[in-house]
Order: sequence, then structure tokens, then C-alpha cells
Amino acid sequence: MPGRTHRTLRGLMVTGLLTGLTAVAAPALPAAAQVPSATAQSPGSLPFAGADFGKAGPYEVSVGIEVVHTFYYPKNMGQSGERHPVVIWGNGTGAVPGVYSGLLRHLASHGFIVAAANTVTSNFAISMRAGIDVLERRNADSHSVFHQKVDLEHIGSAGHSQGGAAALNAAIDPRVDTAVPIQPGPIADADNMDEPVFYLAGEDDLIVWPILVKAFYNDSDHVPAVYGEVRGAGHLSSIADGGAFRAPVTAWLRYWLMGDEDARGLFFGPGCGYCLESALWSDWKANARAQQIPGA
Repeated sequence: MPGRTHRTLRGLMVTGLLTGLTAVAAPALPAAAQVPSATAQSPGSLPFAGADFGKAGPYEVSVGIEVVHTFYYPKNMGQSGERHPVVIWGNGTGAVPGVYSGLLRHLASHGFIVAAANTVTSNFAISMRAGIDVLERRNADSHSVFHQKVDLEHIGSAGHSQGGAAALNAAIDPRVDTAVPIQPGPIADADNMDEPVFYLAGEDDLIVWPILVKAFYNDSDHVPAVYGEVRGAGHLSSIADGGAFRAPVTAWLRYWLMGDEDARGLFFGPGCGYCLESALWSDWKANARAQQIPGA
């Protein structure tokens, strides 16, 4: 992995960082990044979501606002005996989950239980990781609406801006299986996590420049990593319902946490769907470990 010193000077050492991905023989995938089985989350009991991941999923959504977390979850959880994967969410600086309500509701409509930390300073992911603890307790509590309906074996971390850095920081938790940092802030260390990661940047983001997100991507050569730069997107283009970020975020989480084969084909293989979508992406990269993952 690249040395730790350059991360401190990330903004000044762009050239060195951009040459970080050289053509080398890729070793085997780490254990935490093994390709999920199509049956990992009993997809036969999960309603079919279709291949358009920007559209609402098959579940109606409930929202529970509490002191530390806001929970977005399917209204009829476990209606077919299924358990629901978890997404822990981190907000941008000064923001609360309601700023991203459309996106978080969307994820819940696709079958996820979203534990969104209410904190406006999410960087170190303390409240995000605590969301897993809460769901562990409620999954075991026979009086809870979540009782025996939470899939604690499939957990992802995601967030925007400061919360994007928090998504990386949360991924040091061994319970987390994948991370989706959206336009992530700088206070994180990709070397500390060992899960597949999908970095999202905005072409016209003047707050978190794409070059800074690429630096994180370059520093993630030890795990399967994908970088997507949304054409024409600014720093706030991913708030509310997620805009053009919504579908790829949903698809990545559905693949890694639900084993969705339609989603796999968008990211992996020589003819992957997103690889060819030049109208959506101003830049798209997949590192050597990500290229080891077969397409659908």
C-alpha cells in the first residue's frame, strides 16, 4: 500500500497519487472482499426490484426519528420471512438525515434498514457504528419492530462529504462489509479498511475536488475499489433524493449486501453497464482487484 506520509500531503502531491495505480499482477481478493453469492441474502424471499435502481423499490417505507438515530426501513419488514441488510449513514457537515431523506427513503424502499446518525459532525463514525449496536439489540428484542428481521451479516456504510469520510472510518468496524463514500471529506485513512469501496465524486464539485476523491481511490489498491465521477455534479447534487448518485449507490449496495446479479453487471466485467455510460460519468475507474471480479 502507498506510504502513510503522502496522505497528509494529499492535496500537494497529486502527481504521485495519480500514478499510484500501476500495472501490477493483482493478488487474490482479501477475505472481507469475497464476491457475494447470488443466494447470500435469500433473494427468492426478497421482492424483485428490477434493473432500474433509480426507481423506488417494492417496499413501502417507515421512518422513526429518535435522539441519536433516524431509522428508515421497510414498513412490512420480513413479510416473506426475509431479513433486511443494514446501511449506516453519515451526514455532511452541519446536516441532518432529513437533508438526505429522499435518498435514504429510496434505500429503504429497496429493502435496506438505514440507521442514519443524527449528528452534524459525523467524521469519526462513532454514532454511525452505534447504529449497528442498536439494531443488534433490537433484532434480539421480541418487543421490537426489528425483532429477527435484521440481516446483521450484511452491513454497508455510506455518507456524504464529512459523512463520506465517516463511511470510510466506519468501515474499520469488522461488521461492515462495504463502503460508499460520496464526495468524501479529507479526514479518513483508506488503509485502515479492508472492504470493497465505491468512491463517488462530482465533476464540478468545488468543495471536495474530484482529484481528492481520486487520491482515496488510489490509496485503496489493497481492496476492490471503483471510482465514479458524476458528470456536471456539484457538491450538493447528491443531497435530497440523491440525484444522479441515487441509482449507482443503490446498485452497489444491492450487489454487495444482497447479491443482486443485475447490479453486479453494472460494475464488473469487460462490458459492465456503468463502464459504458459516458453520459452519466465524466470519469470511471476500477482498480486491479475490482477487475478480478467477474461480470454477471
